[in-house]
Amino acid sequence: MSEVAMSETELWVVRHGATEWSTAGRHTSITDLPLLPDGEETAVALGARLAEVDFRLVLTSPRRRARHTAELAGFPDAEVTDDLAEWAYGDYEGLTTAQIREAVPGWTIWTGVSPGGETGAEVAARLDRVVARAREAGGRTLVFAHGHSLRVLAARWLGLPPEGGRLLRLDTATLSVLGFERETAVVLRWNT
Repeated sequence: MSEVAMSETELWVVRHGATEWSTAGRHTSITDLPLLPDGEETAVALGARLAEVDFRLVLTSPRRRARHTAELAGFPDAEVTDDLAEWAYGDYEGLTTAQIREAVPGWTIWTGVSPGGETGAEVAARLDRVVARAREAGGRTLVFAHGHSLRVLAARWLGLPPEGGRLLRLDTATLSVLGFERETAVVLRWNT
């Protein structure tokens, strides 16, 4: 990819609006929860911020909370891809970090094991495909997904291991932009 093409390539990431579990800090991957009313409102507000932007590719996680955020933000035809699904938490689905730490002191998703769930390397392999698609598409790509998966996506965009995502807090219904400074992948905006 030429330096000019790199400078025009951006990956815009949107975390879905608030759900009951995201508000409570419960790990949510396969449980398909709806958005809360305020999650719907913030998704609509995101639409105003995205309305005038031209995207070559728009992708969404298959989970209802991400798809509905995309719809409310004005992207009902976003392509659904399993690669953007949230990190599978296995036996820790629905639990908070505090609850997990009662049995496993010091546990984090970034350094611990999620019995029956995915490893960071498995999540990174999926998200590497999203990074490749965005870079191949050139221009701007927009994705709708989840907190941990998007943090891993950003780490992979930057060339970091998946646990590098631990440095990138990501709130619900926020917009972040990844891009390039010359040939170096960078964060242009985060958690806005």
